[in-house]
Amino acid sequence: MSARRFGAAGQVAVVGYALSPLARHADVSLGALTVDTCLRAIADAGLRKEQIDGFTTASMLPSSGGAKNIDGVNIVTSNWLAEHLGIHPRWACGFQGHGQLPGSALLAAGAIASGAADYVLVHRALGNPAGARYHENPMKVAAGAAQWSAPQGFWGPAAPIAMPYNEYMRRYGATREEMATLVVEIRRNAARIPWAYWHDKPITVDDYMNARMIGDPISILDCDIPVDGVGAFVFTSAERAKDLPHRPVYVGGYGQGHPVAPTRHWTLDDIIERGAVTGRQLWESSGMRPEDVDLPQMYDGFSPLVYFWLESLGFCPVGEAHRFVQDGNIATETGLPIVSSGGALGNGRMHGVPQMLECYLQLSRRAGERQREKADVALACHAAPHLGGVMLYTAEPS
Repeated sequence: MSARRFGAAGQVAVVGYALSPLARHADVSLGALTVDTCLRAIADAGLRKEQIDGFTTASMLPSSGGAKNIDGVNIVTSNWLAEHLGIHPRWACGFQGHGQLPGSALLAAGAIASGAADYVLVHRALGNPAGARYHENPMKVAAGAAQWSAPQGFWGPAAPIAMPYNEYMRRYGATREEMATLVVEIRRNAARIPWAYWHDKPITVDDYMNARMIGDPISILDCDIPVDGVGAFVFTSAERAKDLPHRPVYVGGYGQGHPVAPTRHWTLDDIIERGAVTGRQLWESSGMRPEDVDLPQMYDGFSPLVYFWLESLGFCPVGEAHRFVQDGNIATETGLPIVSSGGALGNGRMHGVPQMLECYLQLSRRAGERQREKADVALACHAAPHLGGVMLYTAEPS
């Protein structure tokens, strides 16, 4: 296992962060929101903006009514950000594909470890264009693979997730009542977090069971809500981190999923088989096991993804996640805190930012009243295990 150990483990650290307000529609442009948030992250790290010499992000967004991508308006790339901060960086790069935030963090770690940059700013900017319905289909002609699916309503993320989740329910006997336990716990955690979109708005099991269906068995409460928001993190070397004001949080390992089937045509077996590869990569790269992790933050842009991540990473056997959740194992105070961040279902559609932020806040001992006594190893997931990504973080250099 040591032969596959991640070479940057313990050598790269997260040293500062900032999070914008999360709103359905911000009062300023996404570009302006990003610039402000990133300047605050740089200041939080104890740095001047002139010291930032590396930039990375992922600007892929879900479609919103066919809106065209305009840099600084509904996406914000690394190059746009560097230009508007007035910085000519030594290194700027963008991650393409799913698992955007873990992928960007992995690029940042590689840049720092290789010496391509000294201080890398990682940001994720999510926009919610006004006047467009979430994943509205603007198609007038269905071509290519879409001709076999779009005319039948197989469009956007809800249907492709509903299909393997329905298969999971039938194969393993999972119920919507069990999923209610998970979603209620996520919203309960978010209700206690001031910056979460659903702050102070928990839900009940009855709320979940009576929610409007989007793509059976996916209801509206199984889906994150689109928001305008930005998260930013500063990476540097473990050596430089010693001179900065906050306790560093170290990169410890990673896993990346790569589907073998078209990404919008998932089968449960594809998720299980490819997800297991992602899990093995994480544990091989970090030299750790599931039992070593104090704070595993599962991705929940759509609630069934939590089941798939739990099983892919080995926190419970395949087909057992629904029982694992229902048996009280994920209660944040007494069980495995897999959604203590409030996730995407509680914070809004922020593509892995809540998960990474929770890892950073807890391991750097900056979580305030929510600080956990035991928080030494954490991981943050994004997207689905067969095409997403996961990063492992440690409170001490490994």
